Amino acid sequence: MPFDLAKANPLHGNPLKTRQDLSKALMDLFNPLLPYFSEGGARVRLSAFGAIFDHPAADLEGFARPLWGIVPFAAGGGDFPYWDLYRRGLANGTNPDHPEYWGDISDRNQRLVELAAIGFALALVPEHIWEPLDKPSRQTIATYLVKARNCEYVDNNWKFFRVLVDLGLERAGVSFDTARTVQYLDELEAFDIGDGWYRDGPVRRVDHYIPFAMHYYGLIYAVLAKGDEARTTRMRERARIFSKDIRHWFGPDGAALPFGRSQTYRFAGGGFWAALAVADLEALPWAEIKGYYMRHIRWWADRPICDRDGVLSVGYGYPNLLMSESYNSACSPYWAFKFFLALALPEDHPFWQAEETPAPHFAEPVPLAKPGMVAMHMPENVVILASGQEHDKMRGSHEKYSKFAYSTRYGFNIEANDRHFDAASFDNMLGLSDDGVHLRMRETLEEALIAEARLYSRWKPWADVTVETWLIPANPWHIRIHRIETPRPLHSAEGGFAIQRADFNRDRNETSPGRAVWFGRSDTSAIVDLTAGSPRGGHAHLAIANTNLIHARTLVPQLRGMITPGKTILVTAACALPKSEGEAYLASVPVAPDLAALEDLFQHSGRRVAAFDIG
Repeated sequence: MPFDLAKANPLHGNPLKTRQDLSKALMDLFNPLLPYFSEGGARVRLSAFGAIFDHPAADLEGFARPLWGIVPFAAGGGDFPYWDLYRRGLANGTNPDHPEYWGDISDRNQRLVELAAIGFALALVPEHIWEPLDKPSRQTIATYLVKARNCEYVDNNWKFFRVLVDLGLERAGVSFDTARTVQYLDELEAFDIGDGWYRDGPVRRVDHYIPFAMHYYGLIYAVLAKGDEARTTRMRERARIFSKDIRHWFGPDGAALPFGRSQTYRFAGGGFWAALAVADLEALPWAEIKGYYMRHIRWWADRPICDRDGVLSVGYGYPNLLMSESYNSACSPYWAFKFFLALALPEDHPFWQAEETPAPHFAEPVPLAKPGMVAMHMPENVVILASGQEHDKMRGSHEKYSKFAYSTRYGFNIEANDRHFDAASFDNMLGLSDDGVHLRMRETLEEALIAEARLYSRWKPWADVTVETWLIPANPWHIRIHRIETPRPLHSAEGGFAIQRADFNRDRNETSPGRAVWFGRSDTSAIVDLTAGSPRGGHAHLAIANTNLIHARTLVPQLRGMITPGKTILVTAACALPKSEGEAYLASVPVAPDLAALEDLFQHSGRRVAAFDIG
């Protein structure tokens, strides 16, 4: 029987074409939370599973994060009927003598994150959440917020949280020392790496935090701040330039690129398009911006992203704790409400009046120099080749940042067991093992370069093993070259794209020396060995369930073989396409490129990837 999306997604059935549709979507997503508000209104608890921070902070998440959508809805004239609940909860949560007190605030504490939404509410709709309160309640809230802003925040996008609290305090008429606000704004701007890209702190990576945090908060600041014209002009200009790159992280069907951490925030990434509109920044034509925005939420309307009562789950395309981070509580997904920022705009704004246009198609590969990526546009999909970045301190970090290719259509798999080499997917990865049990893959890098539309990285799966990888677009294929130097034999497995697996084993595969193809019900995925000499064996792999972000069950074509001591060169072509495109491309596999010519290109034109290069 088919899955009942109506029970697993309150967005399902909503056409999501107009501002009114989006207003309905907001309330349909919020209403399932109402039974979970505490009696005093300050806490929302959705599950017994925990996060790295304590339960009261997680309960504050559930209270605060919906405000990212509720506030613009109200600012745009929407009728939100539960302001009394929020006023009561805000007064009680900040009151040390109340049993629902959120807890004392300290440096680098999760509560600092959630209070940003309250600062946003005070700044934008004080008539709903501040002005109706009595004087003692206002004083209690102000004391709590002022104490929070005097704490130390994590050295990344968190610094915007103090800025947002300060905007709220300023609107509420509460005095504070503005010098610390300016200090954090200066430090945030120092994360700029050019072409509109930031790092999210002193780290070797960029991800969706750039659109849904750095630019999102920066554009809100640009709208609400007073007397800081030079800075807000810079912020707006960076966002304008950035839009021309980040559009390549969205597929023609509206799907965002699953890449990096915090994928459980789901449609929060689409909030960037709303932030452009709220800042009245026509970085692309309004019709194009609106198209990216509305297609994105429509894509999510067709996924089972909620529990049976309509509460957003931890997961991505379906409930899935494996892909989560230690800082994800059951309430964390409600950062997705950032998407609804455009509801702050009136119906007659050019953004809402524009007729959506399809995403432009780019026939040639598009280099994205700052993140070290190359975008390939193809039917119903955008594939991003990636030089590799770093985040070695979370579960699945190598899969989230270091695969060779990412896809808006196929997502990616996270390995479920690092002690079972034969069961690993290695989709768009080269997996290695020196004992046939434990596994390694591209993790941290020694170097990452881009030259034209080609990528290079050097990485060490073990201290005495070096791998150099080149990535070359050959749309709809891409080619990988690996030069491996090892003092001992290694088992190897290299995977193509993970595609959805059908019920009743209705999928078909073909394997032979040097080739593996999975023919799924809706897609075909192939991997071919272009290595000179003895090819690796083709293997039709059945991935462990619940390892892919989009589909609970997937198929991955693989090449497997042994690597002998010394230097070995492997050359691979991989491709996946919807079945509707036919399968003629399977007979038109690209030829192996000239490695010497590639090395010459990088020697003369290679540039260090800015996202990775922190000196």
